[in-house]
Amino acid sequence: MNRKYFTLEQANRALPLVKRIVADITQEYAKWREQVQQYELVAAGSRGDGPESPEQVTLRRGIDDSARHINGYVEELTQIGCVFKGFEEGLVDFYCQKDDRDIFLCWKHGEPEVSHWHELDAGFAGRQPIEELETVKGEP
Repeated sequence: MNRKYFTLEQANRALPLVKRIVADITQEYAKWREQVQQYELVAAGSRGDGPESPEQVTLRRGIDDSARHINGYVEELTQIGCVFKGFEEGLVDFYCQKDDRDIFLCWKHGEPEVSHWHELDAGFAGRQPIEELETVKGEP
């Protein structure tokens, strides 16, 4: 797998675009969830032994459209080199290297800049302030 590595500066330079994409994801995800809930309510009210009602078909198409949009946005983040980690929180990780090992620089939707990092296997709960990194290396 080809990973893109970021320095803290490079991650923060990418952040304006990342913020817009994550805002699109979280907005579309909320729309997708609402449509799924509506579909489930309509389906629960039907007999369930026949074909979908016209309302169910319309809702399902909306669900599918939202899912395609979300997948497209996540692919945009992947092309930038980011790893999208959470629909609810809008979590994004950037590969980085510290002391010749891979780590993640970590950003959460709503934060003004990348200000945390964690080990690859630590996840959000293992976030630490960026000040604890002595040196951060990215691609030259």
